[in-house]
Amino acid sequence: MPVTQEQATWFADAFNKLVGNVGQAILGKDEVIRLVVTALLSDGHVLLEDFPGTGKTVLAKAIANTLDGTNSRIQFTPDLLPSDVTGVTIYDQGKGIFEFHKGPIFASIVLADEINRASPKTQSALLEVMEEGVVTVDGVGHAVGSPFMVIATQNPIEQAGTYSLPEAQLDRFLIKTSLGYPDHATAVALLLDSGNRARAAKITPIVTSETVTTMSQLASEVFVDRSIMEYISTLITATRNNKDVVLGASMRGAMALSRAVKTWAIASGRTYVTPDDVRDLAVPVLAHRLIIDPESDFAGVKAEDIVTRILIDAEPPAYRAA
Repeated sequence: MPVTQEQATWFADAFNKLVGNVGQAILGKDEVIRLVVTALLSDGHVLLEDFPGTGKTVLAKAIANTLDGTNSRIQFTPDLLPSDVTGVTIYDQGKGIFEFHKGPIFASIVLADEINRASPKTQSALLEVMEEGVVTVDGVGHAVGSPFMVIATQNPIEQAGTYSLPEAQLDRFLIKTSLGYPDHATAVALLLDSGNRARAAKITPIVTSETVTTMSQLASEVFVDRSIMEYISTLITATRNNKDVVLGASMRGAMALSRAVKTWAIASGRTYVTPDDVRDLAVPVLAHRLIIDPESDFAGVKAEDIVTRILIDAEPPAYRAA
């Protein structure tokens, strides 16, 4: 069923309220917050990679607190086991049966803090649940429910004792972004309010889980012209043919971009997607999925720059009024 303009206006208003609420904890980073909320409403997950002390954990907590649902935090460490994440089946002697005890992954918003510190075996425990929303333990599937989003953080500087995320796992994050350091005015405002050390804790829920599910469904029905899908396909193919890329974006990446642009469009109050929506999201959705040739990587070539060049070279479809 096509989205009406009235529905698009309501969505945009609710979206902006979500961004504004989270913005009380993370000052001056509305664009990053919009990306994270877009991922939430596109049934996706977010990877935050940034320097220490930039507010990665605060952002994740603020998103969780904005949603009137359950949230959990998993501190990833080298000794963390897969069962510590997913849960475990334990035999109850009194009842004479095996019972499944849910792990912290069973929450609406899951903060996976410093995910690259856990072993690959533990990281892989997230693969199924991030893709299908189901945890399989002892051959039995357990749904985590909806909405469900993993917000993972990692520090690109402290690499000692860490394990790089495998390509298959990176591909399951809809968006990868970073906060960066605040500008001068924001830094001064934070210093003046330095006594407030629990900014995220003061964020109160303004939206229910049911409303998030409704918004996600509404976003999925936004109109996308065939020419936009052809444009996305052209960009994806270009990442695979680039001389500096060993592995380009997958079809999962293409589908992730097609979902995200719908949410981005309706968040702007429109009932249709434009080429500008694709250009806005191409880098955060696609760049982390590219594997750069080692020699190019050594020469300083960045995945973000490759996607940006592809956007410059690829001719977008002409805008046509509805």
